[in-house]
Amino acid sequence: METSHASTEVRDRYRRIADGFELRLAKLSPDQLSLPTPCTDWDVAALVAHVITTHRRVAAQGGGSEAAGADSGGDLALQWREARALITGALADPTRAGKTVSGMFGEQSFESLVSRLLCADTLFHTWDLSWATGQDEHLDEEACELALRFLEPLDDAIRRPGGFAAKISPQPGADVQTRLLNFGGRATD
Repeated sequence: METSHASTEVRDRYRRIADGFELRLAKLSPDQLSLPTPCTDWDVAALVAHVITTHRRVAAQGGGSEAAGADSGGDLALQWREARALITGALADPTRAGKTVSGMFGEQSFESLVSRLLCADTLFHTWDLSWATGQDEHLDEEACELALRFLEPLDDAIRRPGGFAAKISPQPGADVQTRLLNFGGRATD
């Protein structure tokens, strides 16, 4: 029964994180798509397209879909909902959720890939989107704690071109969201 509990926890946490991203995406206006983000290489449209593309790539690992890139000039909300549905569908299927996949962090189950990599990536970019568009920057506290726990041991591996920026030392007593964002190289003040 441990596996069933873990699957429920991952599905619930992914849903909360995806809901947070979707809420911010739904509030975007067309004139905000070209705004800069904390990811200096991306404007808002490119950031959202990255999240969609990452979802599609992860979904392809679980089978049943292709790892097609997102169209940053297309209907981003529709592309997001479709990419999210691919992940949700794979997590709901015990065979696909348990499928062993390989990647940058070694072999693991599809569910673990979503739990660790996809949840963390989506959290960071939810904050990036919030910051860029002046929306609520608050993230799910439990999800932040688990993402930080996953990422801290990978510190050197994630500091490469195209990865995380240099980490920032958080202020003493900083909350878990601030510690996570600072670890990812995001200044929160």
